[in-house]
Amino acid sequence: MTDDSQLINDVITRWKGRQSVRAMASDLGISRSKIAGIISQHQQATQSTDSDLPPPSLGKAPLVRASKLDPFKVQLLHLLERYPRITAQRALEELRNLGFDGQYTILRNFIKTHRLKPKPATIRFETAPGVQAQMDWSTYHIDFIQEGHRRVELFSYILGYSRRQYIYFTERQDFETTVRQHIAAFEHLGGVAATCLYDNMKVVVNRWEDGQPIYNTRFLAFATHYGYKPWACQVQRPQTKGKVERPFDYVEKNLLNGRTFRSMEHLNEVARWWLFEINDRRVHGTTKKIPLELHEEEKLHLLALPALRFDTAQVVYRLVDADHMIAYANNRYSVPWQQIGQMLPIRISEDELQVYNRSLNCIAKHMLMRGPGGEKSIDPKHVPPKDTQEQIAMLRARYAELGPQGSEYFDGLFKKCRNGKHEAQRVLTLLHAYPLADVIAAIGRSIQYHAYGFHSLERILAHFGSPRNSWESLTEHEQQMLKQITESDPIGPRRSEEYQQLLDEVTAKTDEDPPQTNPEQTKCTGTDPSCETSSEECDAASGDEPPRQDPPAPGGPEAEDAS
Repeated sequence: MTDDSQLINDVITRWKGRQSVRAMASDLGISRSKIAGIISQHQQATQSTDSDLPPPSLGKAPLVRASKLDPFKVQLLHLLERYPRITAQRALEELRNLGFDGQYTILRNFIKTHRLKPKPATIRFETAPGVQAQMDWSTYHIDFIQEGHRRVELFSYILGYSRRQYIYFTERQDFETTVRQHIAAFEHLGGVAATCLYDNMKVVVNRWEDGQPIYNTRFLAFATHYGYKPWACQVQRPQTKGKVERPFDYVEKNLLNGRTFRSMEHLNEVARWWLFEINDRRVHGTTKKIPLELHEEEKLHLLALPALRFDTAQVVYRLVDADHMIAYANNRYSVPWQQIGQMLPIRISEDELQVYNRSLNCIAKHMLMRGPGGEKSIDPKHVPPKDTQEQIAMLRARYAELGPQGSEYFDGLFKKCRNGKHEAQRVLTLLHAYPLADVIAAIGRSIQYHAYGFHSLERILAHFGSPRNSWESLTEHEQQMLKQITESDPIGPRRSEEYQQLLDEVTAKTDEDPPQTNPEQTKCTGTDPSCETSSEECDAASGDEPPRQDPPAPGGPEAEDAS
């Protein structure tokens, strides 16, 4: 384009200087016809008075070539007007009947540029004071100075009339966090709007059926507690709650842009300052008023907060391991060591973790750790006493609760195992994995075959016991609720011998002549040096009766440590 402009300028300058066309063609190395065309265009642009011609500043009009479709464009436009969703192939069939012999491509390109695509206009509407609020989440990735790169979630709640907003950065978008931030927003704004618009987040909406949202019953209970109505927007209609969507852009450009943050805590400190000093005191672009001033008017119409806050704590069950610790969010918390092997309810609030015993008495409290994981919180009061005899006495009392066999098994652990106290603690953890009756029966079998220790008892339970499923850890009310949802009873675990029966049936069907197995070859005698299982444990797990023999003499091989 620059070379053409320079050439045109040279030609016009020489022509104004009355240089001949022949001389210009010789000097510039172009044809005389091209020079004549440049001069003609210049005269038309500078001397023509025709008002219908486009101004020279718009440049040259695009060259439009004749097309085989030109005689049929009127009919094609009528088709598009009458059938806006007609396909190019279907339109081609209609034009073929009218004599069109062109190709499919030119027809498709014409329809693509001329098809009417009406887009419904988004009508902005305003609500009365206290009538509506809107809530949403947004995800950001921030490089903190102290904590490095982290993903954070921004909670936003805005009142529809005053446009006063509450924001807070969190680590996750789960139910407990969402409800807690709702409560913080209500307290920050001094009340609750009558309705609140949401998108289809799982915290609020479980699913849609027949065009109607099925709300999360837990969230409905929360909304009922505060007396407002949740309102789920239609799928793929973000314009419905544009009052909360648009401010995210303002947060990115005004709060996050041009600032660095040391940590998540520092980010929320700056966000609180930004809300009060900048966001609340600016003149809003739509209302042309200050949100803080409009909020004073809207506050009178908000629903009053109830005297009792909604309980947002999460309750889960955790097994106390052999180190008297429970695990939550990749961190570990101590409990009194007497609770080893118990499945205990854990209550997690915003900043604290509380552990309860079976009688629902609080037995441990810890500050909730929010690090990346792998941390421990140990209360010195929970550590076993240094007096070994006192520990053994407490463990003996736990085993005495299992009956005479429990006490006998406890004594056997200390006679047969090197670290009897530790083995006794580990065995208690099996009380959660299997029903009490199965554990007591396995203990009796262990005593019968002199197979003491955690691994020996675990193998016996794996063969003869029925593992306890997580369903049995739920309360009766929770079980009834799940039954109503699933409309069926859960399928429980099976014994290992049942799987063996199924395998035998399949083998019998697929193999007409199964190989005969020599019992003497498969029978474990306990003499194989590569086998770590004693003959007593093999007999206990196989169901064979033990050989009749006299009690082992003191110091004999059976009295050696079985661990």
